Amino acid sequence: MNTQEVANKLVQFCREGKNFDAMDGLYADNIVSQEPKGAHEEFTNGKAAVIEKSKQWFETVEEIHGGTISDPIVSDDFFACSMNMDITFKAMGRVTMSELCLYEVKDGKIVFERFYYNIPGA
Repeated sequence: MNTQEVANKLVQFCREGKNFDAMDGLYADNIVSQEPKGAHEEFTNGKAAVIEKSKQWFETVEEIHGGTISDPIVSDDFFACSMNMDITFKAMGRVTMSELCLYEVKDGKIVFERFYYNIPGA
């Protein structure tokens, strides 16, 4: 798959609530994930670790009230999209989050992801 195809697939999976299917099918085994400075895990290396980090994040969620993801913007091996979520966390209550997500694709797989957002309650 080229970058546009990977980007379209990721957005489709996310819109369908199939985030783990996206990670399983689109992430490279050696993916690097970067969260904002001050986040629980700023850097995560490897597909299994990224999936585990995501599972831990979902365990902190009491309810997802809704969300949107933009169409991807693609440039060479990179694509970006914005995500907006309305979530109730078990420890901090209901918040709205908006983040910019940047991805790098090599050989048809996502090898790097970087998320830009304000940390709720920080």
